[in-house]
Amino acid sequence: MSAKNVDNKNRWRNKTVAFRVSPEEWEQLEKVVKLTGLTKQDYITRKLLNQEVIVQGNTRVFKALRNELTNVLIELRRIESGSAIDDELLNLIEIITIIMGGLKGDDDDGN
Repeated sequence: MSAKNVDNKNRWRNKTVAFRVSPEEWEQLEKVVKLTGLTKQDYITRKLLNQEVIVQGNTRVFKALRNELTNVLIELRRIESGSAIDDELLNLIEIITIIMGGLKGDDDDGN
């Protein structure tokens, strides 16, 4: 028998929520979840309940950021003029910027 699934307030999570998304929405959700370092369940729950999503920097988050920034760089090199940038790429750049702005590194003055 599997262990009970409880949240951080020790409440038993026994209700299921399911919904369908397009392949494009799925891909975008996967990217954002990887960048936050949260589980998909925790990310979706926090967003649905209008709670703040706080990213804790760790090796998984930094690797996801590096990979997504590499993909953004490849896309930007492909684009010849600013008018060819699509909304999904701009949204991804905005998400990465917000996450990077919230992370503190060893060289920050905040100690």
